[in-house]
Amino acid sequence: MTKLRDVSDNLLKSDKIFYTFLRSGFSSQSSGILDMLTGFLLFAFLGFPVWLSTAIGAIAGGILNCILNYRFTFRATNCSWKAVIVKYILVWCGSMFLNSAGTEGLYAVLSRWHWLDSLGFKPDGYYAAARLTVSIMVSWFWNFLLQRYFVYRPTKFDQKAIRIMNLLCPSLKNPLRH
Repeated sequence: MTKLRDVSDNLLKSDKIFYTFLRSGFSSQSSGILDMLTGFLLFAFLGFPVWLSTAIGAIAGGILNCILNYRFTFRATNCSWKAVIVKYILVWCGSMFLNSAGTEGLYAVLSRWHWLDSLGFKPDGYYAAARLTVSIMVSWFWNFLLQRYFVYRPTKFDQKAIRIMNLLCPSLKNPLRH
């Protein structure tokens, strides 16, 4: 029972990269479910283009992800929430571009592989496969690394980020508080 408690404590409290990565995975999967569901519903049922479905899903998932990461994954209470929002938006915009362009590109490639049609694949399946593949790659190699080492840590950029937030939203109260 003690070992289980130790693992549980480490999972919830340790800043070691392994445990942070596991918490990040939970946050990513939670927001990813919202992202994917939104994108798929917009594409499959409302007929939105691939890139727009992906972008709107990313917005919904991005908001949830920022909040979960601030409070749970990285516990960034030592960071200015204004700086976190600006840095998160910068990384998130890069992520949205990589996900949108990558999904569009991989969807185009899969759509040309006519042998997939004989296996029963349809455009919805191409979209789901492209979206999932690109999403995982961007999540691991872009989002996690930049969030761990830039977004949720105090940096030299923070003062500029705070000035940007103060200019854009001078009366904004902390949206990340509970």
